[in-house]
Amino acid sequence: MTKSHSEIMAGLSLGKSTAYAQHYDASLLQAVPRALGRESIGLGAPGILPFIGEDIWHGYELSWLNAKGKPMVALATFVVPVTSANLIESKSFKLYLNSFNQSRFADLRQVYQALQRDLSACAGSTVRVTLHNVNEIMAFQPTWIPGHCLDDLDISIDSYQYNPQLLQLADKPGVVDEKVHSHLLKSNCLITSQPDWASIYVHYRGPAIDHAALLRYFISFRSHNEFHEQCIERIFLDIWQRCNPEYLLVYARYTRRGGLDINPVRASAKYQLPNLRLSRQ
Repeated sequence: MTKSHSEIMAGLSLGKSTAYAQHYDASLLQAVPRALGRESIGLGAPGILPFIGEDIWHGYELSWLNAKGKPMVALATFVVPVTSANLIESKSFKLYLNSFNQSRFADLRQVYQALQRDLSACAGSTVRVTLHNVNEIMAFQPTWIPGHCLDDLDISIDSYQYNPQLLQLADKPGVVDEKVHSHLLKSNCLITSQPDWASIYVHYRGPAIDHAALLRYFISFRSHNEFHEQCIERIFLDIWQRCNPEYLLVYARYTRRGGLDINPVRASAKYQLPNLRLSRQ
């Protein structure tokens, strides 16, 4: 018998007072079935998803003890495939990484093996793990988002409730290949209602999308409660269905919380991501 949506949400540590583990503990990780969020937007099994993609996490506070008890630090990148059965609940992810702080590992490889094994087990699919030396500056250098920024549009906003009907095409004939972005995306945590801040990048090819309408649509998430990954899948599907592009990529860069940021990407076909890291991350 599978657990209900409410039972799964009630079992999460998110929104509850939680003691920090003193030693490495893989059982702290909590999985949330992706199917729960996808059911609400009409998506079925992973094999028939209208997109490909991944959730790219960065960890800035990874630390452990070496065999002699000396503290070690690293930066980390974790890539969870969109086809995984589960997303990794963010608070449990932070608690799990904190459990490394006072635990001894023989070498860096042992740390890597633990991370790769535990995160893959939680996600239900292979999670790619990369550990970076803290002096590896180029991998974490702030960059610009390519394309046109929508945020300078002089528009009036009178609603902050999610509304896909705001999306509309521009009065412009032909097919365009366009990259646009906004730093005004905000949604709220599904459990705690804490604000989740993000910059969003959209690359599409097809009928021109009205810029003011797209910005209003992004802003309509301001009072919307949903996990990061689910919001981006919702945005992808809304644009895909209402604007009918030939190609679509939606990429969000969320600000970090508790030493982690998440950057979900969803695309209709093979993609190459711009090298991004934003000043707010």
